[in-house]
Amino acid sequence: MATVDLSLWLLLLIYICVQVSYSLEYTSQWAASIEGGPEKAAEIAMKHDFVILGQIFDDVYHLKHSRIAKRSTRPSHEHHKKLTSEAGVTWAQQQIAKHRMKRDYLKTRSISGISVGRKSRNYYLNDPKWPQMWYLNRGNGLDMNVMKAWQEGITGKGVVVTILDDGLEKDHPDLIQNYDPQASYDVNSHDDDPAPRYDQVDSNRHGTRCAGEVAATANNSLCSVGIAFGASVGGVRMLDGDVTDAVEARSLSLNPQHIDIYSASWGPDDDGKTVDGPGDLATRAFMQGVTKGRKGKGSIFIWASGNGGRDHDNCNCDGYTNSIWTLSIGSATENGLVPWYSEACSSTLATTYSSGASHESQIVTTDLRGTCTSNHTGTSASAPLAAGICALALEANMKLTWRDMQHIVVQTARPANLKTADWAVNGVGRNVSHSFGYGLMDAGAMVELARKWQTVPEQHRCDVSMPLTVRTIPAKSYIALQHTVKKCPGVNYLEHVQAKITLNAQRRGDLRISLTSPHGTTSVLLAQRPHDSSRLGFHQWPFMTVHMWGESPIGTWKLEIHNEGRIFGSEILEWNMIFYGTETSPGGTEVSLSDPLKPIILPDVADGSDPDSPEPNNIGFKPGNRFRELAQRNNNQAIPSSQSSASAPKSGCVVTTATCLECGPGYYLYDGKCSVQCPVGTYPITSDSCQKCHYSCRKCSGSNDYECTSCYADATLTNIDEGASYCYPKSLIPSIDATKWYFRACIALAINCFLISMMSCYFLHRSYSFRRFNSLFPSRRKTKIPVHYKAATHEESDSS
Repeated sequence: MATVDLSLWLLLLIYICVQVSYSLEYTSQWAASIEGGPEKAAEIAMKHDFVILGQIFDDVYHLKHSRIAKRSTRPSHEHHKKLTSEAGVTWAQQQIAKHRMKRDYLKTRSISGISVGRKSRNYYLNDPKWPQMWYLNRGNGLDMNVMKAWQEGITGKGVVVTILDDGLEKDHPDLIQNYDPQASYDVNSHDDDPAPRYDQVDSNRHGTRCAGEVAATANNSLCSVGIAFGASVGGVRMLDGDVTDAVEARSLSLNPQHIDIYSASWGPDDDGKTVDGPGDLATRAFMQGVTKGRKGKGSIFIWASGNGGRDHDNCNCDGYTNSIWTLSIGSATENGLVPWYSEACSSTLATTYSSGASHESQIVTTDLRGTCTSNHTGTSASAPLAAGICALALEANMKLTWRDMQHIVVQTARPANLKTADWAVNGVGRNVSHSFGYGLMDAGAMVELARKWQTVPEQHRCDVSMPLTVRTIPAKSYIALQHTVKKCPGVNYLEHVQAKITLNAQRRGDLRISLTSPHGTTSVLLAQRPHDSSRLGFHQWPFMTVHMWGESPIGTWKLEIHNEGRIFGSEILEWNMIFYGTETSPGGTEVSLSDPLKPIILPDVADGSDPDSPEPNNIGFKPGNRFRELAQRNNNQAIPSSQSSASAPKSGCVVTTATCLECGPGYYLYDGKCSVQCPVGTYPITSDSCQKCHYSCRKCSGSNDYECTSCYADATLTNIDEGASYCYPKSLIPSIDATKWYFRACIALAINCFLISMMSCYFLHRSYSFRRFNSLFPSRRKTKIPVHYKAATHEESDSS
């Protein structure tokens, strides 16, 4: 019976541990909007035992409470109420710890030797690792054409790049010359020194490795050389501690008038089942960066697309890489193949080289403790290479905006020598792939085009609501939805296209979604993810594609949703489209159709041909009329701002770019649009702006998950504690109700374990004491009588 009870307790313990592992972890940090300036903020913080860690934006502060646990599964309602009760506090949010992964591959893999006999195309460097830097010095179209830019004197001079990561070894001999303290900060320890934390396994080497790819000093007889070895480089230590929305926002908004390029090689888990992205503060940091950074030209955010290939992940489920504000970069191996870790998705804009299979070479860069490595890997290595190339283009033309940089990447990326089966030609004649985007970044071509580039016209946004009733998608079936766009004010030439989709699913990973443009370009927004068994579905998730770049939005769009599940059906509840683009043709010079931009398309397995063959096939550009029209209209100027805001009085918007920045009296600003009341899913934080609710809330009184006032149809409003209301999916209510006794069960389990331990100790002590006592007093031990002695005694008794 005792064994059965113990088994039950163990099962209960395992169950509780599993539940706790999936629960949110609330930190001791808050973000709060406080009016009245820093002095007023300091006064309020001191009153309630908060410490100000830093200022995120002009009116938003990063706070930490000095007397609560660093991590907890329960929010601190008491301290939150005290903070929000102050008259100057317009909103506050207790920060939740986010799981963010560095996008390199840390497990040991066998690496073959790297040839050091490659020619350097008449460009001599005495850096010891230079001969091994195959991705810069192979020539013949097999590298990223960096030396062409170097030979023209372009080295990134005057450009500032910062690495958002786990720290930067600023005194590394190959980095110290280019280190920039104004581009550096330690958000984890709240000081100006971004030095990494050292341990026995060098777990915080990632940022130093990425920095060396960008700006390691050239020709100093040390280690390697950075692509932009004349640029300044800094580091933000933000991954070596609690990563919260506030931590990300502070990192993304560090010194935006000084820093030109932010490089990030991290993101949500690449496990094939996570759907996550930036929070409200990080989103605001992105928006302010592209609208106000670099004196209005916009900060340039470079992002690694992700390493979830082995787990069939899709980077469109990553809200950082599928953002229109980031330049998402994928990887290609030494032989032009798709790496085993690569995630194929429609938001990847371009590719740089990185590691591949065990027999393929990896990336050379600086390492911790003043050393070098030839084994940097993953899309973590690709993003800094892209940042370095963008730094070269930026030196050639410091007037480039963040959108100019994306246009230049699209127009100069080379599909040649990249092998995949999914190359396609879009509606304006460009080759594009879900694995490689528009191709391999070409530094020489980017510098050349940047020098004569004309600033692209103003970006416009066109929202199209698709009329839809709830549609069921049965198992092993699909539905096709169509909508004809007849007009799209301000957008004739597309850049980014977003499909915001809301759907329910019994198993989210069974879904596959594709979007086809009026020009016939089909983009896979979501591929199947076998590990994703979530029932949460998607709620207005912005699936993004860049495959329609340059096309017109006018015409019939087709959305297909396939449900590959065996049993359960799904439901699509909402489908909206957001088109970003320009009214007139973008500036610059189109790439000539005669350029050797033919991709290598891998043959089918049944073909029997060698997929590693270096010879390209004859499939190349198939230019259409619209491509020629783009080439003919490259001298158009930007639309005057007076035209773009002609409808401002009607819409309530008084200051506008691609999105509205300021609304008139009586209107609320949210997501770049003005409305007479805050939309569903938001709440007013001031008299003229709205803040997004937690994604689980339909209506709310604050931005936390426990401040819901109304739920969506698939959820129920649940009061767990006084003043705390959550929205839980109806299918999970039975298990959610159990949270009321989680802590009681934990306490009871702890008490029982304590009692069992005490009883075990007691019996062990008694047993030991008894044996000890018998060993001290052997005369008290019972003496056994030998058998032969007993027999003799019996015989004597009989004879007597």
